[in-house]
Amino acid sequence: MLLAEPIQITRRIAREFERLGVRYLIGGSLASSLHGIPRATQDVDMVAEITNDHIPELVQELEGEFYIDAEMVREAIRRHSSFNVIHLATMFKVDIFILKTDAASQEEMNRREQYQLSEIPEQPLFLASAEDVIAHKLYWYQLSGGVSERQWNDVLGVLRVQQDRLDRSYLERVAQQRGVSDLLERALKEAELKV
Repeated sequence: MLLAEPIQITRRIAREFERLGVRYLIGGSLASSLHGIPRATQDVDMVAEITNDHIPELVQELEGEFYIDAEMVREAIRRHSSFNVIHLATMFKVDIFILKTDAASQEEMNRREQYQLSEIPEQPLFLASAEDVIAHKLYWYQLSGGVSERQWNDVLGVLRVQQDRLDRSYLERVAQQRGVSDLLERALKEAELKV
């Protein structure tokens, strides 16, 4: 399967977060592949509510399997930025963004959705909602100068698969907050959904 390895690696980190009581969500290409049309991904993006208290145990549990640097984690928490962990056996990278305290970031975390993996139903993953994935992808598409075909196709894939299940009023609001309302309208037309 196209996504088997990234999902297994992400699941391993998610299990640690759950054990530590850390709220998290998966975003980026893995989330758009699970909400939309699957494609290979080079890395995984996660957002997590990690504090300094979590660092010793998190590092201790992951460091045999992953490259993880406690100082990078501490710095990411201090700056509300990101750090990465690298799966040593595959060199697959997971970017972990520290959850920000602003209302939009908190709402995104509160709207995360459980995704059941068919092969391990007792271990669901938490994904960013389809609406938040679309808004983020449109934002990154805009930042790329409107040339990232991957981001655009990810958006169309999620729109076409999710269609009527989308919370359109939330999607329009979050697109407006990110300054991508015009791109959302264009994507809805291209995906042949009612604007």
